[in-house]
Amino acid sequence: MRVREATVKDFDELWPFMREIIAQGDTYAYPRDMDRECAFNVWFEQPVKTFVVEQNDKVLATYYIKTNQAGPGDHVCNCGYMVASSARGKGIATQMCEHSQKIALTLGYKAMQFNFVASSNSGAVRLWQRLGFDICGRLPKAFKHPDRGYVDALVMFKWLATD
Repeated sequence: MRVREATVKDFDELWPFMREIIAQGDTYAYPRDMDRECAFNVWFEQPVKTFVVEQNDKVLATYYIKTNQAGPGDHVCNCGYMVASSARGKGIATQMCEHSQKIALTLGYKAMQFNFVASSNSGAVRLWQRLGFDICGRLPKAFKHPDRGYVDALVMFKWLATD
């Protein structure tokens, strides 16, 4: 598997699994009926960079990196990650998160923050913690899970720079 910078043409391969993840409504705070144009804007136009993970010329996953806040907070980035359901359990999310941290440093960011991690997404929470992210905030009942109702959203943070 290799990670490479995405091109606009990759979106055709990404959209089917992105649409599935968004429609499930259990991990991202996006409208469950988000359309293709809006998803393209969120994933390709707003970020600084977007990447894909591919194997045998097939795109299996994607992530974006963008500035979390402007001005005095512009040294902190934010990322979003999606893995096709058929490719889960193969370490791709770990690979993307590690890659994104290296990219963040090359882009001049000093820290990474995940603003709104559904506490019910236990696999992601465990992974981010294993990769050195701390839970530094809890927003009670801020995420409306389609099956579990209102669950907490977590703010997770990691200082990346050595200074």
